[in-house]
Amino acid sequence: MSSNVKAFGKVAVMFGGNSAEREVSLRSGSAVLKALQDAGVNAFAFDPQTQSLAELAASAAQRVFIVLHGRGGEDGSMQGALQQLGLPYTGSGVLGSALAMDKIRCKWLFLAQQLPTAPFAVVHNSDTDFAGLLASLGGKVMVKPANEGSSIGMSAASTAEELEQAISAALKYDSEILVERWINGREFTVAMLNGQVLPVVEMRTPRAFYDYEAKYQANNTEYLCPAPLSAEQTAAMQDTALKAFNAVGASGWGRVDIMLDQSGQHYLLEVNTVPGMTEKSLVPMAAKAAGLSFQQLVLAILNQTEGTK
Repeated sequence: MSSNVKAFGKVAVMFGGNSAEREVSLRSGSAVLKALQDAGVNAFAFDPQTQSLAELAASAAQRVFIVLHGRGGEDGSMQGALQQLGLPYTGSGVLGSALAMDKIRCKWLFLAQQLPTAPFAVVHNSDTDFAGLLASLGGKVMVKPANEGSSIGMSAASTAEELEQAISAALKYDSEILVERWINGREFTVAMLNGQVLPVVEMRTPRAFYDYEAKYQANNTEYLCPAPLSAEQTAAMQDTALKAFNAVGASGWGRVDIMLDQSGQHYLLEVNTVPGMTEKSLVPMAAKAAGLSFQQLVLAILNQTEGTK
């Protein structure tokens, strides 16, 4: 593909932004920008926090590589703006981005498609029967803001007091909160690349769950790729992930997170349409196991902008 990089023209690598995941986006975007430039692509950095879309329109960019995580970049709003500007961009379109960002509407879609996902409830304020809610979901839960990524605002709870605190903390990030039955088991992710399902990655952490610190700061998080699963388990997980990715209307590239409980049943957690692209990130790890270098992965993602949304 490297001989055709000039065909991409001038490429804006969009990263940074204003979301709670800005710091991770800065690291992801820097890695993507360097890989594209090293491959000979005429790529430049664009940070929506400090630069306006009018500047982007005036920059003569011919396509955009989106490496914005979280709100404003992963939720469909930037995708819609770029479509209005007539700029092709990487990853999912407006609908797929918006749906994947909303964990609650994702759960409803999973249920409608009869895909496996843990029982849950939706909470809008802290005026809740915490003990009753906890009991109805098995006595231990995971609390998540509907529209944040990187495990931001998430916490586990196994008492009414902990649940009240967890919901209160999550409400700082969102007005809708997902309260999900705790799944005791192993955590996996399945990456997608232009219609191809990549090898499964297992994440292991000594922490209570694979949280922000385990993802970006800890040195004791283990990654196993391909994941140590039977061929049947791997195929089932990849099939569920692909169906979930398609159910929310995602396209191009992304990642689907899955839990496997102790009885061997797997459950969908969420779909990520602009996953991390740092040195510790999961999509590059899966791509490497499939024989793609980081540079080849980035060029493959950029190549997908040829398609229509």
